[in-house]
Amino acid sequence: MSELKKKSKKNSVSKTDKNNTKDLASLAAKIKAKALENKKKEEEEKLKRGKDTEASDEDQSDDNSNKKDKDNQEAEEDENEYETFSSFSELKLVPELVEACKNLNYEKPTPIQSRAIPPALEGKDIIGLAQTGSGKTAAFAIPILNKLWEDQQPYYACIMAPTRELAQQIKEQFDSLGALMGVRSVCIVGGMNMMDQARDLMRKPHIIIATPGRLMDHLENTRGFSLRKLKFLVMDEADRLLDLEFGPVLDRILKILPTQGRTTYLFSATMTSKIDKLQRASLTNPVKCAVSNKYQTVDTLIQTLMVVPGGLKNTYLIYLINEFVGKSIIIFTRTKANAERLSLLSNTLEFDAIALHGDLNQNQRTGALDLFKAGKKSILIATDVAARGLDIPSVDIVINYDIPVDSKSYIHRVGRTARAGRSGKSISLVSQYDLELILRIEDVLGKKLPKENVDRDIILSLRDSVEKTNGEVIMELNRRNKEKQLRGKGRRGRMIAKDNMDKDER
Repeated sequence: MSELKKKSKKNSVSKTDKNNTKDLASLAAKIKAKALENKKKEEEEKLKRGKDTEASDEDQSDDNSNKKDKDNQEAEEDENEYETFSSFSELKLVPELVEACKNLNYEKPTPIQSRAIPPALEGKDIIGLAQTGSGKTAAFAIPILNKLWEDQQPYYACIMAPTRELAQQIKEQFDSLGALMGVRSVCIVGGMNMMDQARDLMRKPHIIIATPGRLMDHLENTRGFSLRKLKFLVMDEADRLLDLEFGPVLDRILKILPTQGRTTYLFSATMTSKIDKLQRASLTNPVKCAVSNKYQTVDTLIQTLMVVPGGLKNTYLIYLINEFVGKSIIIFTRTKANAERLSLLSNTLEFDAIALHGDLNQNQRTGALDLFKAGKKSILIATDVAARGLDIPSVDIVINYDIPVDSKSYIHRVGRTARAGRSGKSISLVSQYDLELILRIEDVLGKKLPKENVDRDIILSLRDSVEKTNGEVIMELNRRNKEKQLRGKGRRGRMIAKDNMDKDER
């Protein structure tokens, strides 16, 4: 790759390339202007519709306004009732838990911990609303472990998470905080052997961390496993749980779990109508602990975008990877195929990369994450499976190869860097087709993303080498897919032959 860069400084861009670049820039400007014009028209139409219905809805609006004022007043009373604290030693925690916090360097609580832990220690149900990377796990783990010290009961708490990686991370945090207390925990997720998990459950752990689908499987099929005496239920990243259509499974689980004597914590990024419905179904007089009521990014994060001419996204990405050699980078793609292809492309060009996506089995996913966390691989190329909740403190750069369709996903992606007070940077590769998506994201952020200054001559001089390598990578992936299909056919053929032999014998 260093040879590529040396060549790039010698080569010059042809006039045709420069003209094409100007044309593309002009086209991008026109598309952006059109998108802004459409957006303005939509806002004018919304305003007009609002005025038309204003008179007929006036009485109802007054009722709703009074109700909202009352709800807001109650929420403010809930939050103001409890004083915030500046260190964990101020709370009436068991000595083992205080020592564990010290060992983990938990000195000053985060805002969500400061607001949620005091009412939680009093046995209140909690609704925690906070941005990604805000320390939510400790906010519910500390009260649970403090009460567990008194009760010492198996199947004491169940934490539901939307992804396997987040579930495993929550388990690690419970293990760390409960290390001096003899806490037993188990992680129950898809992609792992059901029998092994059933044996783990029969050892009667105190804490169960699970994805909803696999938890329901064990509640229905694992003999001797029951949560009838459950004392704590936590739904972490509840907005994501509902986005992934876990709603029907959650309803079934909530019907099985006890309502009397159970404390429930619901943590989410924002309060949506779905979350509100879930709250009414599962919480009793909750205390609302809101650190943020909208999606936002931390101040220590530098966010930029890079306008990319059509067909040159691979070249721009390799240029960025080369510019940030030695840094820890997460690259987000929209599809599993792109994650796999870009990983192979990067490795072929001698950059240390590894892929993380849903087509990998659980051991492969865990292995990829461990290699990246340990610094053995400096580049993680992932789908949105890595966007939520994962705490990898050392990430320097986040690159959006594909712009996410959902603005919330953008917030969670860039939230993988600049965590716990550290600085970080995110760069989004924006083609002419992404302009409407990036405008939506800027609208949510409430600010314009500055453009990254790049040397286009260097980037364009890399194009031939990158595209040639990319062609070879695509051929290699096609070859692997054909081999995989043939192996699959071979297995099916052997199974059919075996079935026919069994029939002959019978």
